Amino acid sequence: MKYLVLACFFMAACSTKETKTLGTIERLDSDLDDLISVDAKIEVIGEGYEWSEGPVWVEKERMLLFSDVPKNTIYKWTEAKGVESYLTPSGFTGAETRSKEPGSNGLILHNDSLILCQHGDRRIAKMNASLQSPQAQFTTIAGTFNGKRFSSPNDAAYRSNGDLFFTDPPYGLGNQNDEDPEKEQPHNGVYLVSTKGVISLLVDSITRPNGIVFQTNNKIIVANSDPAKAIWYQYEVNEDSLYNGSIFFDATSNAKTENGLPDGLKADRQGNVYASGPGGIWIFNKEGVILGKIKLPVPTANCALSSDEKTLYITADMYLLRVKMRD
Repeated sequence: MKYLVLACFFMAACSTKETKTLGTIERLDSDLDDLISVDAKIEVIGEGYEWSEGPVWVEKERMLLFSDVPKNTIYKWTEAKGVESYLTPSGFTGAETRSKEPGSNGLILHNDSLILCQHGDRRIAKMNASLQSPQAQFTTIAGTFNGKRFSSPNDAAYRSNGDLFFTDPPYGLGNQNDEDPEKEQPHNGVYLVSTKGVISLLVDSITRPNGIVFQTNNKIIVANSDPAKAIWYQYEVNEDSLYNGSIFFDATSNAKTENGLPDGLKADRQGNVYASGPGGIWIFNKEGVILGKIKLPVPTANCALSSDEKTLYITADMYLLRVKMRD
């Protein structure tokens, strides 16, 4: 009987243990209530990373994958087991590098394969293994343009027809800037890899192209992680070009007083945009109106939606966070 009482006490204590939370949700428009319930919390579901990035939800496995860029490692999170190591190395497969951030950054899925933006290897690559049995064996999708290596592909997005769009800032280089002696491309670009494997430069005027997402199949948003031009740009998409570039939102003034810059972002099926930026995650409707913010005390890198779009996962500095948005 004594053991039964102790067991019941232990189970009761565990069931009442409070989940650790971080930050607050700022509501700027009543339409946010349709996306995030008024009692939603920002849960800490993992912590202790050097710089968490590139989250992607894998519905078939009911798992979230995300990068720790400096650690050259991908982790996976599941409801049952929490965070576990998934793949090492993830972004640099050589013997020695000057890079402080050599690992994978953005992660996306395509035809049940994991596609990685690899800082250290300076390429977009596909993992040559199943999602269930990961191995550090890769095939290059894009490694050079005009015979010169990319700097450090950062984030990527597939169009519905299979075209791949990606950004290439210098953050994976040893000096993390345009003056790095190993930088080969004369610009920081936005690129297209066609379904035939042809690589094209689409934009060379964005100073620090970072996150990239399709808002609809013919509109794309690119984040610029430059403190002097902390801007989300929007473009219309032609078959093999971007045109009618405009400012989706300018957060340069916010970047002067809050941690973080425009970085990774995602869009839901209604065109609402969830964008990491100064102070946390900015939530816009499809017209660029701010509905609210997920305010965080640390710089925020990226986010991912679950397949049913009821949960938002956030990578922020040392944390992995979750917001259960609505039932």
